[in-house]
Amino acid sequence: MMISGVDAMFAMGALPEGANMWVQFVPFAIVLGIFYFIILLPMKKKQQKVQQFLESLKVNDRIVTTGGIYGTVTRLDDQKVQIQVADKVRIDVARASIGGIQGQDPVQEPAGARDS
Repeated sequence: MMISGVDAMFAMGALPEGANMWVQFVPFAIVLGIFYFIILLPMKKKQQKVQQFLESLKVNDRIVTTGGIYGTVTRLDDQKVQIQVADKVRIDVARASIGGIQGQDPVQEPAGARDS
């Protein structure tokens, strides 16, 4: 009895006689296309926007980090940015942790926003 159920399941997936084998690939290709255009393409555009923002940073920009630290850029490096957060208080942060310019919409999500 169990064997006949398995045979019926395999028979439903079989191609009709004379059908092209590529017909089975069409639904898979459609699912891959939907996945790409709905999930991967927007993520790629977002990453490009963040990369352009980080490359355009310059000294004296008033920024906010993804952790919520506000300050003014005093020095730029390839990997880190030095920001002045108060009078005579400067800290180094990773360049990737810069979330946006003060008073504008954030370019990156705040820390912890992805967890919820």
